[in-house]
Amino acid sequence: MVRSTQLLHAQREPAPLRPAATVLLLRDGPQGLEVLMTRRSMTASFAPGAYVFPGGGIDAADAAAHAQAIRRPGQSDLHLTQAIAAIRESFEELGVLLARHADGRWADATDIAAIDRTGPFADQCMARGLQLAADQVFILAHWITDRDLPRRFDVPFLVARMPEGQTPVADETEQFEPVWVRPQDALARHEAGQFFIIFPTIRTLERLKAFATVDEVLAACAATEEPLFTSCPRAGWLAGKEARYMEHESPYGELELVSPDGQIVHHLDWQTEQPVALLKNVQRLTAPNPGVMTGPGTNSYLVGDPNTGFIAIDPGPADPDHLERLWRAAGGNIRFIVCTHSHPDHSPGAAPLQAMCKDRPPILGMASRPTARAHSQFKPDRELQDGERLVLGAGGVTHTLRALHTPGHAANHVCFVLEEDGLLFSGDHILNGSTTVIDPPDGHMGDYLNALDLLSAVCDQHGIGFILPAHGHVLGFAKQAITQLKAHRLRREAKIAAAMQALPNGTLEQWVEKAYDDVPPRLWPVAARSLQAHVDHIRETLGA
Repeated sequence: MVRSTQLLHAQREPAPLRPAATVLLLRDGPQGLEVLMTRRSMTASFAPGAYVFPGGGIDAADAAAHAQAIRRPGQSDLHLTQAIAAIRESFEELGVLLARHADGRWADATDIAAIDRTGPFADQCMARGLQLAADQVFILAHWITDRDLPRRFDVPFLVARMPEGQTPVADETEQFEPVWVRPQDALARHEAGQFFIIFPTIRTLERLKAFATVDEVLAACAATEEPLFTSCPRAGWLAGKEARYMEHESPYGELELVSPDGQIVHHLDWQTEQPVALLKNVQRLTAPNPGVMTGPGTNSYLVGDPNTGFIAIDPGPADPDHLERLWRAAGGNIRFIVCTHSHPDHSPGAAPLQAMCKDRPPILGMASRPTARAHSQFKPDRELQDGERLVLGAGGVTHTLRALHTPGHAANHVCFVLEEDGLLFSGDHILNGSTTVIDPPDGHMGDYLNALDLLSAVCDQHGIGFILPAHGHVLGFAKQAITQLKAHRLRREAKIAAAMQALPNGTLEQWVEKAYDDVPPRLWPVAARSLQAHVDHIRETLGA
């Protein structure tokens, strides 16, 4: 866990969460699935003027109305209360009544006209012999308002089929202009500046557009009593504008590391001119070598502070301007230079950086093995031992890097754990935005997978929450990311095994075409290198 003393910004308590519920009323239109949306009042305290789904806060009366609701097996008390709140809000705001008579008939226009939208909802329904159709309301998503916003809600996005024979009529107080719209059309109109919708609505519509019919949506939600996804977004600056992200998106982990409380303070633009502070004791400088294999460029890291001195991780290519910036960011006070592995975008800068430093800090790492290619030769001043610790300290503050031998991408690959802050510097073993290439003979898939298991265990041992890769933004949910990465590799291996079985005399090129059919063909030559590693691993596993 990151030490609070190393955070860049004073933390503040986010606004408290208020329980609420939102419902997406759905119908099958002539061109596909449609959802009912309305425009919020221009004077609303939350999202004024935005097109939204009906909903609002959960009242005590909603929890007290369980006996008046039809409940399906497995529907929890919480989900029942949320469904009742959504039914009430859809009636108060749009005059849509999700309720049935004892004989199963839906409420009709006579029932709707007889019930006062501003009166006690459940009591009025009971007086007319109506039961709330909570069994027909399912949970689609769970949104928690971003930590930076002054009004925050904990809100399920529920779904229900629009009752036959009812017509939405806005209350003209909170909601206006009800409109049926296909999710993809709402998104297109928003993109054109004609239909203002906020981030959770956008992302929910993006998920919803994958469904062709109401039945498909309800079946997916009915398969489990849990949301299909849950999110509490985070925001940063990109190209001078506020940009928000969900947990599965590349920048999320970095935003969480830099600003745990959700303040919008971090710039996500890739640049090579200035160091990017991630913590008080961690800076990132990206080398100017972007490309297919390097993404935005190789990330060099400085760990330490002016009092303790710094450890430089992966100086990168021998680019004089990049090394000058790295040296200046450390004030010339570099105590160790460490390389995660010998590849030419990681280690060649080590010697010239060392020459720039007055006290010539040692270059540490593992020497390239005989299997390394000619352009990946590396010999450190001293070989790091697996588990060895490098310690910086001054004034009672320490920064300890522990080396972990993690072969797979390269035979001499090393990851580093910053023990005091629970950070994993993963080199090329784990990337953000792509999977690393395993290129035999120096790369080995079995070693790679075993090293992932090692790193997963280390996450538990050291409370590691974040992964700082050599390419891409910081990754959050460290252990989960490793688990997902291994699962992805094993799924790929299963596809390769199937391709080998289908074409037992096939070539690598033919197997790539089948096993990497979800990858652009222009990348198949690179994929073929990892495919060879998978083939070797399959044959080793089978004892062939």
